[in-house]
Amino acid sequence: MRQSKYFHILRPFLEVPLFTVKDAESKGIPRHALAYFVKIGVLERLYPGAYRSVDYEQKVAFPLEHVAWATTSIREGVICLISALCIYNLTDQVMREVWIAIPNRAYASKRPDSRIIRMRNIDLGKTEMMLGEYKVKIFDKERCVVDAFRYLSHEIAIKALRRYLRDKNHKPDLKKLQKYAKILRVKITPYLLAYTT
Repeated sequence: MRQSKYFHILRPFLEVPLFTVKDAESKGIPRHALAYFVKIGVLERLYPGAYRSVDYEQKVAFPLEHVAWATTSIREGVICLISALCIYNLTDQVMREVWIAIPNRAYASKRPDSRIIRMRNIDLGKTEMMLGEYKVKIFDKERCVVDAFRYLSHEIAIKALRRYLRDKNHKPDLKKLQKYAKILRVKITPYLLAYTT
């Protein structure tokens, strides 16, 4: 009887692409009930603390679904660096792991094939987008380019800047790019001059 009560409460969660332990607990479903539903084959555990129905049909291609799972399972997680550059088509790099930024003082347990990067100023350039049916947080293109100069190789950063400046579907916002570079203390002006004059 207790499990049927939990199943009734669980039903809405069976229709969503992913939910967390905290989501379930906020509706009165304890952790041990989630473990039971995994055991009997109603739920699958995607990551520590993240679940979905075994019958859920995904609406997004696997590599992006993997990015969405990892990011949405971390409340403060933001897609960044190589993952964001790949989504925006600003790099030739292959996304071998999901790059997720979290606030400097936050904690996130490691996810399979993921890299957690602690960053200051995590709200700068943070935006949202849909990956299939998943609503995820991601840094905008300008923040991604500036962060490439901060965290990645010179070659990757320059290629990201070039692609950003030549993107026919998105007009470059040089003021925003320079503003972010100033806030994050990145010297990007010489490269902007080289590729825009």
